[in-house]
Amino acid sequence: MALRFSALTPAALILALGGLPAAHAFEYDLPAIAPEVASETADKPGWATQRFAVAAANPLATDAGYQILRAGGSALDAAIAVQMVLTLVEPQSSGLGGGAFLVHHDGEAVVAYDGRETAPAAVDEGLFLDAAGEPLAFMDAAASGLSVGVPGTVAMLELAHGEQGRLPWASLFEPAITLAEQGFPVSQRLHTSLAAEHHLRRDPLAGPFYYPDGEPLAVGETLRNPALAAILREVAEHGGEALRRGPIAEDLVARVQGHAERPGSLSLADLADYEARQREALCSPWRSYRVCGFPPPSSGHLTLMQILGLLEQLPEVTPLDDGGMPSEPWLHQFLEASRLAFADRGKYIADPDFVAAPGGDWSLMLAPGYLAQRAALITEESLGSGGAEPGYPGELATAWAVQPDQPEYGTSHISIIDEAGNALAMTTTIEAAFGSRILTDGGTGLSGGYLLNNELTDFSFAPADAAGTPIANRVEPGKRPRSSMSPTLVFDAESGDLVASLGSPGGAAIIHYTAKALVAMLDWGLDAQQALNLPHAITLGGPAFLEEGRFPESTLEGLAERGHEVSERELVSGLQAIEVTESGFFGGADPRREGIVMGD
Repeated sequence: MALRFSALTPAALILALGGLPAAHAFEYDLPAIAPEVASETADKPGWATQRFAVAAANPLATDAGYQILRAGGSALDAAIAVQMVLTLVEPQSSGLGGGAFLVHHDGEAVVAYDGRETAPAAVDEGLFLDAAGEPLAFMDAAASGLSVGVPGTVAMLELAHGEQGRLPWASLFEPAITLAEQGFPVSQRLHTSLAAEHHLRRDPLAGPFYYPDGEPLAVGETLRNPALAAILREVAEHGGEALRRGPIAEDLVARVQGHAERPGSLSLADLADYEARQREALCSPWRSYRVCGFPPPSSGHLTLMQILGLLEQLPEVTPLDDGGMPSEPWLHQFLEASRLAFADRGKYIADPDFVAAPGGDWSLMLAPGYLAQRAALITEESLGSGGAEPGYPGELATAWAVQPDQPEYGTSHISIIDEAGNALAMTTTIEAAFGSRILTDGGTGLSGGYLLNNELTDFSFAPADAAGTPIANRVEPGKRPRSSMSPTLVFDAESGDLVASLGSPGGAAIIHYTAKALVAMLDWGLDAQQALNLPHAITLGGPAFLEEGRFPESTLEGLAERGHEVSERELVSGLQAIEVTESGFFGGADPRREGIVMGD
């Protein structure tokens, strides 16, 4: 069944498509796609395309972006359609109630669009402290009104669309509206996430919607979301203003301030005052490439590039073992580089509107001399849990305390390259699975709606250390919490040609996942799918976690002999990657999730 967009008059269409004939009118076709099983690892073939490519975390979302690109839309147009469908079909990961970072290349410039949430004006640094002045348990803080930051995804996409869009804004919402009204089959991944979740069931709107008769929605069950369809129609017609003022905004505030256990302070004024930002992307040399990513408040690019820069300073080792897995010597170097990079991350990186870069310049954290000094700390023996201390990348006007470890979760990633060569990498989130576990119906009175973020738990719960030294990433009014999101575009350093777009969800481990995929693709010569198939190893400075059941026992024993505190655990990334090839593009999707790549 084809549904022609009423928003696209012939004259508007010809204008929007730069003079394309009316025969190229965009019609959204409900796809015959059943999201694959994603609670278990699924083999992915990798996808070769010639003209364009879109990679996203759910087949229905990928298809929406694909149809936009086929209609002559830009990469940014496609990203908007993808995000709106993800709000519906992958509500546990991202959506209207969250934030996002987007890195965009238009063939000339690389621009970073910041849609990160902000702290409400009424908060203070004791937001997540109990009556005794101690940090709340993570889930007590997350599943509450306290954790909700001012959403920024739609405002950011609207800002970017004004500069990079080609099709009319309203038309980009039709895939999500159609699916929300007519329904979509619940995927295995959504069912599994709902079954594992406890707090969402207690929300007065989300409980009945996602757990009819007290049980999670079944795989294959058709889920309609009329409230979200109505909200999307308002945003399609009125833009981001529909989320900042009026009934939709009023209901959001009421849900946050009316939370039964821990109400938050987010207000209508906070929503009205939110501004998406355009920032200068950070572009750094690595080998024969120029790697571009997001600046603070993301820690992603700086920490990722510190890891790669430290590895470049170390003696070469054989990276893959006889079984094609990352070798024990390489893993040791990677984990030790991660320890040092995360030590710097914990001390220095936060919202640049509140915290100055060490030495006044973030690039000092990537200076070759500084990295050589740090790399000298890596030996054949591990520094061990807690053994990596922050360095001193510049003369510091202010000394910050190191932030204590606390959980980080979440997110989804989108990579797109269009026929004109525009490329983007966008990582989008509501933080933990199902965010704050607060569903808003926008005041429609209809069933469903969208989930609100718990992004403020990305701030340090403790505002200072035991000595009273402030922590850079503490809670402050209007501040954007530090993120690990690492949307990445890679270029050939000599020619300037685009090489790849990639990124991942996964909380703080986003950095490790993206770094290893980048190395595997560009240093080891693996294609995008092969790189994404590789098993993971991470450390945030403490134990070394290796992906469960993926490494030989000899690798675990070898790392333990070097002094690593090794344990195995499930490490569910959601990498998406598209690389430029001689004949077009080759895309990969993480076998641990349900995403696919599409293109012509």
